[in-house]
Amino acid sequence: MKFNSILDEVKNYEAGKPIELVVREFGVKEEDIIKLASNENPYGTSPKVVQKIKEVANLSFRYPDDSMFELKEALANRFNINSKNIIIGAGSDQVIDFCIKAKCAKDSKILIAGITFAMYEIYAKQVGAKVIKTPSNEHNLDEFRKLYKQNGADLIFLCLPNNPLGECLDYSEVKSFLDEVDENTLVVLDGAYQEYASFKDKNKKIDVKEVISKYPNVVYLGTFSKAYGLGGLRVGYGISNEEIIKTLHKLRPPFNITTLSLAAAIEALKDEKFVKDSVSKNFEQMSRFEKWAKENNFSYIESYTNFITVIFNDLYNSKEISQKLLKKGIIIRDMSSYNFNGIRITIGTKEQNDRFFEIFQRIVCN
Repeated sequence: MKFNSILDEVKNYEAGKPIELVVREFGVKEEDIIKLASNENPYGTSPKVVQKIKEVANLSFRYPDDSMFELKEALANRFNINSKNIIIGAGSDQVIDFCIKAKCAKDSKILIAGITFAMYEIYAKQVGAKVIKTPSNEHNLDEFRKLYKQNGADLIFLCLPNNPLGECLDYSEVKSFLDEVDENTLVVLDGAYQEYASFKDKNKKIDVKEVISKYPNVVYLGTFSKAYGLGGLRVGYGISNEEIIKTLHKLRPPFNITTLSLAAAIEALKDEKFVKDSVSKNFEQMSRFEKWAKENNFSYIESYTNFITVIFNDLYNSKEISQKLLKKGIIIRDMSSYNFNGIRITIGTKEQNDRFFEIFQRIVCN
């Protein structure tokens, strides 16, 4: 059977290995497995959210409110904007898909960092767009400027902070770059980890109201999958001017998030204490990984997220280390597919991290 030839260039997204796979392949008991690969919140989600899901579970037979009025109003209050500036997606990656389909077609140009969220490129290739990457792995705005002047771009992605590496541009740097971008180029600011970045360094915090007011070509993305702990319920959002949002809505299917997802996201926004506590504990534990990396002569990228990227240099092979950890029930992300020798580790709870350090030491000493 023949399919769209454009798909010949598309690679599947490599998700973090599920716990169920480790149980099946290595016979590790489920309770002994620690998943530190997908940047989920190790503290789960707010107990208030869990209670709300239980309360509305019997309404699962009903379609959700497709206007998503209450969630949009809550987000509008959070960012001091109008609800007409908001679109809800099944995860922020669905809004990424909307942005690409709205702006790009065959031979359109999309500019991204050398290493960044894989779905930018996957969605781009689904429409036949050309992906232009900076030479540097991390975000280097001088390289973005140079490539933009040389090639132009229909769409630019800035991941703030960057997944899977963890670095983050200052907001002032982002604004300076936006000043130089033509208004017909759509710029997506992916803030999936902004709750973490803005906690660690106020200079990284994106002023959402300011940026969409000043720059009519910008879409800001946020998600409930990380700090809010709703990765399994798939809720994200895009914020932009009303014209762009109206266009993106033409691509949104009806009822694109579930009744339970909608109720959970609304409740999650009410419990800011849970989010702040989770983020605070994240950086307390991250300092342990930074110390561990230094003690073992590993390099690492300073992270403004809930994960850390560690580079082994010539000391160990990341693929071998990842496989050995997997057999012991520790799931992390091997970065060799990005052409460097390192691993990405989600920052877990104190107990999970204790186990990681113990198992890692046991592996390298054998």
